[in-house]
Amino acid sequence: MAEHFDALETRDPEERERALMRALAAQVAHAKANTPHYARLLAEVDPETVRSREALARLPLTRKSELIALQAQRPPFGGLAALPPSGLKRLFVSPGPIYDPQGDSPDYFRFARALFACGIRRGMLVHNTFAYHFTPAGFMFDEAARALGCPVIPAGPGNTELQARAIAHYRPAAYVGTPDFLKTILEKADELGLDASSIRYGHVTAGPFLPSLRAWYAERGLTVLQSYGTADLGLVAYETEAREGLILDEHVIVEIVRPGTGDPVPEGEVGEVVVTLLSEAYPLIRFATGDLSAILPGLSPCGRTNARIRGWLGRADQATKVKGQFVRPEQVAELARRFPDLGRLRLVVEHANGTDAMTLHAESPAPSPDLEARLAEALQAVMRLRGGVALHPPGTLPNDGKVIDDRRPPP
Repeated sequence: MAEHFDALETRDPEERERALMRALAAQVAHAKANTPHYARLLAEVDPETVRSREALARLPLTRKSELIALQAQRPPFGGLAALPPSGLKRLFVSPGPIYDPQGDSPDYFRFARALFACGIRRGMLVHNTFAYHFTPAGFMFDEAARALGCPVIPAGPGNTELQARAIAHYRPAAYVGTPDFLKTILEKADELGLDASSIRYGHVTAGPFLPSLRAWYAERGLTVLQSYGTADLGLVAYETEAREGLILDEHVIVEIVRPGTGDPVPEGEVGEVVVTLLSEAYPLIRFATGDLSAILPGLSPCGRTNARIRGWLGRADQATKVKGQFVRPEQVAELARRFPDLGRLRLVVEHANGTDAMTLHAESPAPSPDLEARLAEALQAVMRLRGGVALHPPGTLPNDGKVIDDRRPPP
């Protein structure tokens, strides 16, 4: 069996970076020329100058959270698609609703690479439990399996007993679906006395893959790995047999930025995942996913040389209401800009003595006598609310990407 999907996975990292930066300038030019959204957003940008990560970081974000409004203003795709509907292969409706295009290229969402990393090979029968109705996940993995030369059982979600009986009858080697549904199917097969032992590989996504579930599959001798992607972007990163983080896809440029900003954070720091997609049909530039992750240092022992992320670590959209008024990560970022010598900042919101209360926790290497007072004054100016201040030594606040920590009990 071949060890890697293609030669792109084992490129010299510097060679990859040069190729990505060349592609970046061309993609910015393509997006500007062919989409109304980026023609407006990047009106003052010369694409030829966007040939480095530093130049990329100066471009504005397009947030996933903005898509519903953008698509309502300019149907069907908010002016972000570079092809008309007549030039697309499929048009999807994801929850929100968010409308997603599929370009007419083989394995458009690029998940074949992730399936290959799980051990799935040509000729293996794949049992696909993702939905084919409106949302893209079913077709994402159907086309990925077909790109590998694998026939597919289009099972879709639900109907656990029929799933178990189909597996016992067809004897597929691989499962694709959410992390916990495979366990549900296998337990149903056990209950019914059906032989589901043909399943040896699993590829899972769209839910938490907990350590206890990993252990359960390992005890049954199954190889089950995960990936991270979205309906807009397709594959972003995928797990390999090394099981040390998720390796970035070869057709995306990923940044990790401080929530509420577009500013990249240092390697290892948790922040929001921002992706530039090298796609002709849907050329997303600095697309802010709202998901948290972090870049892992070093290279994977599996031999692939691309950067790795830790996987999905939560949501970056941390806006909350205090005394009836929204406080947002962007406001915490503004405080960071006003006090550049500080380390991590974290606004903690609690309910005390019958009212909302907030405290800005800040890492300070050498606090001046008036720092707390100046921070409290700036907090009130930025948030339009009074709050306390607590100073901490550098490196003592959690590295979890959280800048607003709402500790109030749910209503």
